[in-house]
Amino acid sequence: MKITKEMTIEQVIKANRQAVKILMSFGMGCVGCPSSLAETIEEACFVHGIDVEQLLEALNGDQVL
Repeated sequence: MKITKEMTIEQVIKANRQAVKILMSFGMGCVGCPSSLAETIEEACFVHGIDVEQLLEALNGDQVL
């Protein structure tokens, strides 16, 4: 399943449990926070000042961390 910026963090984690490590490596330490799970990837990137395209590349396996 391809991860998109419109997906919620919860959807991403359910699709791939390894996503938690990737999200945290980008500085999203609040991944386990219940309210953050309802945020989209794009919203979370905005809040944390993260480049959404770089994160999507990592989540989709297009980039080696």
